[in-house]
Amino acid sequence: MKRIILSILILWAVLPLESWASKDTDQYDICIYGATSSGVIAAHTARKMGKSVVLIATDEHIGGLSSGGLGATDIGNKQVIGGYSRDFYQRLGQIYGEKEIWTFEPKAALKIFNDYLKESDVPIIFNKRIETVEKEGAAIVSVTLVNTFGSSRKKKRIAAKVFLDCTYEGDLMAMAKVSYTVGRENNDLYGETLSGFHLPEYRKKSGFHQFPDGVSPYVVADNPSSGLVWGISDNKATPTGSGDKLVQAYNFRICLTDSVENRIPITKPKGYDVKKYELLARLFEAQPDDKLDRYFIWSRMPKRKTDINNRGAFSTDMIGANHNWAEASFDERKKIFEEHESYTKGLLYFYLTDKRVPAAFSAFIANWGYPKDEYVKNGHFTPQLYIREGRRMLGEYVMTEHNCVGHEVVNDPVGMAAYGMDSHNTQRIVVNGMVKNEGNVEVGGFAPYPVSLRAIVPQKTECTNLIVPVSLSASHIAFGSIRMEPVFMVLGQSAAIVATHAIDEDTSVQAVDYGKLKMELLKQGQILAQPKK
Repeated sequence: MKRIILSILILWAVLPLESWASKDTDQYDICIYGATSSGVIAAHTARKMGKSVVLIATDEHIGGLSSGGLGATDIGNKQVIGGYSRDFYQRLGQIYGEKEIWTFEPKAALKIFNDYLKESDVPIIFNKRIETVEKEGAAIVSVTLVNTFGSSRKKKRIAAKVFLDCTYEGDLMAMAKVSYTVGRENNDLYGETLSGFHLPEYRKKSGFHQFPDGVSPYVVADNPSSGLVWGISDNKATPTGSGDKLVQAYNFRICLTDSVENRIPITKPKGYDVKKYELLARLFEAQPDDKLDRYFIWSRMPKRKTDINNRGAFSTDMIGANHNWAEASFDERKKIFEEHESYTKGLLYFYLTDKRVPAAFSAFIANWGYPKDEYVKNGHFTPQLYIREGRRMLGEYVMTEHNCVGHEVVNDPVGMAAYGMDSHNTQRIVVNGMVKNEGNVEVGGFAPYPVSLRAIVPQKTECTNLIVPVSLSASHIAFGSIRMEPVFMVLGQSAAIVATHAIDEDTSVQAVDYGKLKMELLKQGQILAQPKK
């Protein structure tokens, strides 16, 4: 008996923990990682096409930014949005008694996403992350799931024929050893003009997200030995167009309400530090006659709610605080998230309480509060940080500035992009003894353009059964044009169609018959070229 017990103890000591943990295996045609708007639409599409699907959410939120506060839809030309993406906005219209609507409450969007999953009977796994990816050659065989937070002992194995990475960060792609980049390319890499270091000019009317000359970056004004004010990096200016690993700023799209019956007062948040808003106080002094819309985009949504976005030199963007997000662990991301949340709630509280804030601004914001009927399980504040950019795949084809402006046109479109080339600031630095924001680019005035099939699939030598419709293959500045929620939904639907064709044709995602694929894309309402006038 003692020998048996001893043998068991020795076996327990030498076998990996995973062998003792629960590790079930489920088989599906298509496994989708990331319950963003793209992921939900992809899952709905694949089920409608008769495939077995599982959708994996790393938390309890579905719909990404589209149900996370971004109710003022960013899109340059609505006429190139088709398929289920267009259907999403038409369904929202039904809620508000319109044919379609592009401004909406978070809870309305959440209802639509839940409706899609219920209608197509999509199984969804909440609060799990992928721990490991198993490959045979260039194909993913399975992924192993563990709890997003806490113990990782209990594991679940998901096997599938095709995998979709619909995360904002490109997490599955990275674990599958697919090539990617983070940050900004040198302009000369792809012959661009807008991807690298860019110091925007200050403009009297718009500000252009820049500080006017003369704002001191030092704790004691004009005294470098006193140290830098909070939020300013000690990075140095580099030549225009030079690349780096910096990522454009994140923020929250804030939903507030001025309904007395529905609002919860703005109060002092945990970790509030008034020093974080010193530059804002200095900006008020430098721009004494400005209006509040120089500091926020305060978009009104239905039912007396808002979608508040960044505007000006100092606003809701927490510039420089997000550079590690894409490659960070979930525990590290949680810390970054909490820092952004504290900063954002603190910004609103600062406007309400600090004597340096113009009285008219404080009086206006005093009429607003967090809505009782939104994000009920999350303290009435959005659970979704605006991940404007994470990893970007280096796939079969890289979308660049040349595609955006129409100098290069692909012949294998799976959707259309229609927004200007847009990057938020990446850092605050000292230039000639003054604080300056760096990285903001806003260039438009070009027609909608097609996004290539080859931009949403990896290089064939790296992975043959993965599709990446969100962290797709694009330069920094081209991604800044493509990265809009309606387009992510378009590409999610197209990705599911590509996956279905790859399964039915028994081939790689890179080798699907584009002629047949195009027919199906059009059949499902996708728009692949700019409509003729």
